[in-house]
Parts: sequence; structure tokens; C-alpha cells
Amino acid sequence: MGFCNLHGKTMLITGASSGIGQETAILAASLGASVILAGRNHDRLNQTHSMMEGNSHTIFAGDLTNEEAIYALAAQCQQIDGLVHGAGIVGPTPAKFIRQQDINQLLRINFEIPVLLTSRLLLLKKIRNNASIVFLSTIATRSPYFGGSLYTSAKAGLEAYSRSLALELVKPGIRANCLLPGLVNTPLINNPAQEGQMEMVEESLQRYLKKYPMGMGEPIDVANTIIFLLSDESRWISGTSIPMGSVIQ
Repeated sequence: MGFCNLHGKTMLITGASSGIGQETAILAASLGASVILAGRNHDRLNQTHSMMEGNSHTIFAGDLTNEEAIYALAAQCQQIDGLVHGAGIVGPTPAKFIRQQDINQLLRINFEIPVLLTSRLLLLKKIRNNASIVFLSTIATRSPYFGGSLYTSAKAGLEAYSRSLALELVKPGIRANCLLPGLVNTPLINNPAQEGQMEMVEESLQRYLKKYPMGMGEPIDVANTIIFLLSDESRWISGTSIPMGSVIQ
């Protein structure tokens, strides 16, 4: 058995059609896991599937902003050993321009969906004992940036939720942890239009990169740590928030 062996385990990964979610799905499959790929775009999920080893993987295409889709995903899932909340959006908006629709969108996708999906899976007893739940937050909750008040608020709420969840799930041995990546080279950055995001102008990007003496991360950098948290090697880690990408103020 190798380090971080996932043979015999089933993982549910949201946001699996691109970026960190896609990279995590590919890596999990290479380590022997069966993966449930969840996302909005069926074609892109199929593309992820085509890059994965093994033939035990399944696809769920649906818009999880709709609670019925959350219920459908939870109902269709077999029992899982790991859950990765990889879906998310970034919406840079200066505080004075925040409107109700911005709050609805940013909180729905970055906070409410992970909470509601986790709740439904727990209620249906689809998460096995000794499983692992991984949430993706952002280093920006500790190192704020201009226009990030709404996004970082949603992610900070997710971190607080994860810590409380970890406490609630101690008895069945289910762990909950957050990763706080810095800037990662995903379609949210290099192809924002494809992801339905606002474009980050080059000047802002270069200014932001100055906070990262180690440079911009790649999806595999985050995926490697997610896999560790999903594996039995991290069985004594829960309720944590792990920063990634050395950030200076």
C-alpha cells in the first residue's frame, strides 16, 4: 500500500469540470478511488472523466444553486468516503457597489451550497464513518484585498462552519477541514469569461502577485493537499484551516 492510497474509497467532488476540482478528481482516480464528478456542464465533466484512470466513475450534471439539484445529487450518491467542495466563484466588488443580487450569488455558491449539500448527505447517511470532508476557502480571509469583502466574508463563514461541523462529527469519526489557497492558476484567473466571472485586469493581477514570493500556485499543488486530507494518513487532523501559498501583507 502506498502513501495516500485511496483504493476502495468513493469520493464526491463538486466543481469537477475544471481547475482544482478537475485536478483532484484525476489524482484521486490515479490513486484508486471511485469518483462522483459533479458540476454544471456535462460536456466538461465528460472531458474530466476522459482524463481519469479506471471505469468506476460517475457524472452528475446539475446546477446546485437549485436546492432540488442538491437533493437529487445526494439521493443518487452511493455512500462516500470523501467529499470535496470544489465549486466556487470570485466576484470582486468594492463595498459601496454591493447589491442584494451580489450577496445572493456569492453566498449561495461559496457558502450555502456546501452547507446544504453536506447537510443532505449526512441526513441520508451517505457519508461513511471515518470519512473526510474538505472545504475550499481562500487565503484572502487572512490577507484581504480591495473589492474582496463579500467573497472573503462568504469563505470566512465556511471556515467557521467547518470547525463546528468537525466537532459535531467527532463520534462517527468524520473529519472536516478547510484549505486556504492563495492565487492559483485556474480558469477563474486565466479564462474568467468561460467561468462566468469578471476579468481581473493585468495591473491588478500583477499587484496581487507581489503578495506571493513563491509565485502563483497550480491546481495540482492544492489537489495534492486535498488528497492527503482525504486519505487515512490525515486521520488525526480535523477542524483545521490550512493556508497555502506564502502571503505577505
